Amino acid sequence: MRHGMNLWPPFLFTGVHVAELSPDWRQARVELRLRPWNRNYVGTHFGGSLFAMTDPFWMLLLMHCLGRDYWVWDREGRIEFLRPGRTRVSTTFRVDDAVLEQIRAATAGGEKYLHWFENDVVDANGEVVARVHKQVYIRRKPDRRPVQGD
Repeated sequence: MRHGMNLWPPFLFTGVHVAELSPDWRQARVELRLRPWNRNYVGTHFGGSLFAMTDPFWMLLLMHCLGRDYWVWDREGRIEFLRPGRTRVSTTFRVDDAVLEQIRAATAGGEKYLHWFENDVVDANGEVVARVHKQVYIRRKPDRRPVQGD
């Protein structure tokens, strides 16, 4: 799957590289190298490329961790640009047990749940270049809710 994602045109043509995707879908690490086609006017990482490198991962990881019993969609996203990115940048996504338990509890009765995730995009020196905030919509599918009394 990781190799296929690296060949996906929006990633391939922007220089986004999925460096790591754990077999249990709990973690992903993504990198972006500075190339002539993803630089902005002043020679630093184009903001759209920085956001694109983070765009699908919270949703994808949750879809695989929660399974087919849930609808999972990206709902909202924003990015804070904190410093110019002039080197390779990367970010890591981690889904832990506590988040999954919180989601399952909040959606057990079929209610929608909106969860905010945050991750930093860092440069080769570990300096934070951008902070990305993503809100994910999660809802347990109606035909898969636990029956009352079980």
